[in-house]
Amino acid sequence: MAVPKKKVSPGRKKMRRQFYALDAVGSVTCPNCLNQRKPHRVCASCGYYNGRQVMQPKAEAKETA
Repeated sequence: MAVPKKKVSPGRKKMRRQFYALDAVGSVTCPNCLNQRKPHRVCASCGYYNGRQVMQPKAEAKETA
């Protein structure tokens, strides 16, 4: 059975774990309304994705309901 011969120091443990941090999610500009949105997602403000409207925007959906 594999057992570590020496205790891993706190500094070495933190150096190994520094790469586990999450990266910030990027954002792109919607070509239709020029608002920021997450990549590969429907724009929440205008409802467009890939050049066509796929859903009603949230602001208009509340007004019609």
